[in-house]
Amino acid sequence: MSSFTEDLFSLTGRVALVTGASSGIGRQMAETLARGGADVVLVARRAGRLGEAADAINSADGGSAATLTADLGQRDEVARAAEAAAEPFGAPDIIVNAAGINLRQAAEDVSWESWDQTLGLNLSVPFFLTRELVPGMRAKGFGNVINIASLQSFRAFANGIAYGASKGGITQLTRAMAEAWSRDGIVANAIAPGFFPTELTRPVYDNPDMLARNAAMTAIGRNGELADLDGVTLFLASRASAYVTGQVIAVDGGFTAK
Repeated sequence: MSSFTEDLFSLTGRVALVTGASSGIGRQMAETLARGGADVVLVARRAGRLGEAADAINSADGGSAATLTADLGQRDEVARAAEAAAEPFGAPDIIVNAAGINLRQAAEDVSWESWDQTLGLNLSVPFFLTRELVPGMRAKGFGNVINIASLQSFRAFANGIAYGASKGGITQLTRAMAEAWSRDGIVANAIAPGFFPTELTRPVYDNPDMLARNAAMTAIGRNGELADLDGVTLFLASRASAYVTGQVIAVDGGFTAK
């Protein structure tokens, strides 16, 4: 690898905070950031799973990882997590908002409580947590915010009215974050994954017919593998994306292109 490429994509000296880092997309992105050289703070509710993720990072080449157990669905935990995130490695200048929930309820079954739970974790937490971290990024003169959108940011799926509303909101939140903070050197973008093997998509992966149908709806002809997220993660977290902000990048094998 040339020094030019290394400088453009290197995350050495950077500090990342990744929510939802105990499994799935959040864990994959945390490992990618660490392999790129970043020191990573892993945030999730499950301490045991977080410890496993941190051990995997710390035993591999690349950056290092620390854990922060927090239930971000509780409002008072958000500010606490943001403050504690700076303790292991200093103030984060990369944030990945990957924590999320999908209750898969029909419209008739959505309650005020389940609506608030979904919108709170999927949409409100990315804003309020990121806002807590902005002063530290602003002091450095740079920062990279990566939100997680969805196919449901653009299309309606059955039993997804609350989840779809939250992920549609993420697309506009990402643009609004870019408008608010990009002049401070803080770029904000989102990844919209297609179908990947995660806890949230387990009902799809447990249904072979549905899984095959989803693969056939892509331009590439297959569903996603978590490693397919590595390149876009590194790009959006690094200096390579310094003039890219307010964008939603679909990593869906061409699902939304057809």
